[in-house]
Amino acid sequence: MNENMNIEKISKNKIIKDMQEFIRCKTVSNINKDYVDWKEFEKFKKLLFKLFPTVTKRAKFFEKGQTGLIFFLKGKESFIGENKKTARVLMAHYDVVPANEAEWKKNPFSGEVKDGELWGRGTLDTKGTLLSIFEALEFMFQNNWQNEKDLYLCFSGDEEVNGESCPAIVKWFEENKIKVEFVLDEGGAIVDKSFPGVKEKCAMIGIAEKGSVNLNVELEKKGGHASTPPKNTAAGIISKACSKIEKSSFKFQYTSAVSQMIKTFSKHTSFGLKIILKNLWLFMPLFKLITKLAGGEFYAMTHTTKAVTMLSGSDAFNVLPEKATMGINLRLLGKDTMDSAKKYIEKTCKNSNLKFEIVNGSNPSITSDTKCEQWFLLTDVIKETWSNVLVSPYLMMACSDSRHFCRITDKVYRFSGMYMSKEDRAMIHSKDERIKVETLFETVKFYFNLLKRM
Repeated sequence: MNENMNIEKISKNKIIKDMQEFIRCKTVSNINKDYVDWKEFEKFKKLLFKLFPTVTKRAKFFEKGQTGLIFFLKGKESFIGENKKTARVLMAHYDVVPANEAEWKKNPFSGEVKDGELWGRGTLDTKGTLLSIFEALEFMFQNNWQNEKDLYLCFSGDEEVNGESCPAIVKWFEENKIKVEFVLDEGGAIVDKSFPGVKEKCAMIGIAEKGSVNLNVELEKKGGHASTPPKNTAAGIISKACSKIEKSSFKFQYTSAVSQMIKTFSKHTSFGLKIILKNLWLFMPLFKLITKLAGGEFYAMTHTTKAVTMLSGSDAFNVLPEKATMGINLRLLGKDTMDSAKKYIEKTCKNSNLKFEIVNGSNPSITSDTKCEQWFLLTDVIKETWSNVLVSPYLMMACSDSRHFCRITDKVYRFSGMYMSKEDRAMIHSKDERIKVETLFETVKFYFNLLKRM
């Protein structure tokens, strides 16, 4: 390896300025494409070629779907036909959710730096990750480094709206019969207080993710004037269904991803909890009760969850609604599917007049391999970058683009490559999103450590 290729020599000033330019691209995605400012997306794409000339000149570039970007970097071990070696994929998305500027302390698209923090929508989710991949590669290529295996950088601009770009990218991999042995996308991070009784910081690597389905429930009924109402209005009936749904509960499931996480933490938690977790064959009823009482993430790890998020009726106080609707978001676990969850909700409501429709969604992902070379490579790189951290598999509650790659490989891992405090995580999709400059430098270092072994 080139003696000059010491990551400490990288220009931190360049990293900051590049990130500021990333943030100034208002790549806000929307389900309704008519509301998307496509000029900002084109601006971002051109920015990649401007800021990272060494990487982009070396790479073969492809565009898939409406916003999918693929940069292919041929490796030393790249061959043609049946002897072609398997490839590695690094992912991120460059679209962001909207930001109400009136609610922010700083302009969300200015990239302002103050008190060691860089402000802006997308700093954490996930322009910071995308930037770090390019910064590390640009530095390494400038120092005559060459990747051993074929490397694909895959980025989409519609992840936040479950868009078509990543599925199109994966289809392209399938059509070209490209074997993929490793995928890394956003997901877990270095976190504090990751589990009751565990004092060490922990790197949480998502090895599976829950499915997600949006369900629309609708009821039509005769309208009229509110002065002579029926016993039950459409809004009242839909509200009763809502109440039944919220009181119901899907069955407890103990999936492989959660089991592996529990096994990891059982070695580091408090004595009392350690006894329970190491003997779940005996204490499973107690463990089920604990998850139910704890609620929150602990409950969500072991149950399909449902949340009524939308309700609508009449537009006026004195008008009976002719139609009432309810929107439900379900996060699917284990054996539950979009169809089985829909049937469960129908059975819970017990009203044949209600119409149920799946709007969109996806089933739970497969669970990735944690007893392979790729898993050990990732865990070694994490420990090289952050000393004295535990590394644990976990079940990701949210959805990522990486789930689409599960069609072609079981080596899909979800880790954002940065430390995130509880406060940091709360800023994702919320106001005042920002990243500590030192955190950004660490993320670049993480990808440098990863890439040098590829």
